[in-house]
Amino acid sequence: MAQNTPPAIGMNTELAGGSRSDDHDSPSSVQPAAPAHSTLSNPDVLIGSGDLLEIKVLGVPDYIQQVRVSENGQITLPFIGVLKVAELSVSQAELLVSKRLADGGFFNDPQVSVSQKEYATQGIAVLGEVQKPGIYPALGRRTLFEAVSSAGGFTQKAGKTAVITHREQPGEPQTVTLGYDAKNSPQSNIALLPGDTVVVSKAGIVYVVGDVGNPTGVVMENSQLTVLQAIALAQGTKPTAALNKAKLIRKAADGQQEIPLPLKKILSAKAPDVRLQPDDIVFVPGSTAKSIGKRSLEAIVQTATGVAIYRPY
Repeated sequence: MAQNTPPAIGMNTELAGGSRSDDHDSPSSVQPAAPAHSTLSNPDVLIGSGDLLEIKVLGVPDYIQQVRVSENGQITLPFIGVLKVAELSVSQAELLVSKRLADGGFFNDPQVSVSQKEYATQGIAVLGEVQKPGIYPALGRRTLFEAVSSAGGFTQKAGKTAVITHREQPGEPQTVTLGYDAKNSPQSNIALLPGDTVVVSKAGIVYVVGDVGNPTGVVMENSQLTVLQAIALAQGTKPTAALNKAKLIRKAADGQQEIPLPLKKILSAKAPDVRLQPDDIVFVPGSTAKSIGKRSLEAIVQTATGVAIYRPY
């Protein structure tokens, strides 16, 4: 395109002839009339290095530029030259380009449109307790549950929170309490944008194995679970269970710790119920099989990790 000055558009002579100030590149100082927004781009998405932008001046067919944002966040436009746009929203970039064109006297009241044709980070990373962790396409606005659905949904071990790191605020992660019912799910289903990262937390799980009705892993819905509750969720103990030889296996700083569990007294209310912690293993040996009562710690842990996970809704 020739570098001659195109005809002025509009009659805003105050804008066209306004003097430049030292802070004219600051988005907060830009005061021209709001330009028309492009429908191809979300005005809330911040521009980043590597993005491909299409910049137009409405009513000037010759001023259509497709530019790639450089590694240092800059673009180069006719008349304006080098301009830093990284970390600006689309609407802020439109205002900034409009003001620079007007301050240079090239246009009166230019109506600038900025579209993000390509995102350097086009996807949303969904990690943690989902079926298929990975990066999933997200051109424009999506919601948390849509992103999780793309990743195959939650696992049985999913906790009640997800940590969202937004591209425009990497130092301010947002913790969202997940609502799995119809009443609370709308509050959990927040909006996401390209470049965001979602990490679904892992719930605390207690394992009940040995001579019980249904050896299982129980998700701690509110981080509160006792031995009696865990035994009940495992369908109780069998008649052959050696209640006096039950063990609580708990993670400690120096490895697994075996704690004698007076299960017979707890069941008969002669000893207080024991509150469990995440990753605890309640092992109830059987009195009729000699080998079961003498199972090694490693074998018990291996058995616990192989049981199905149960969510007590």
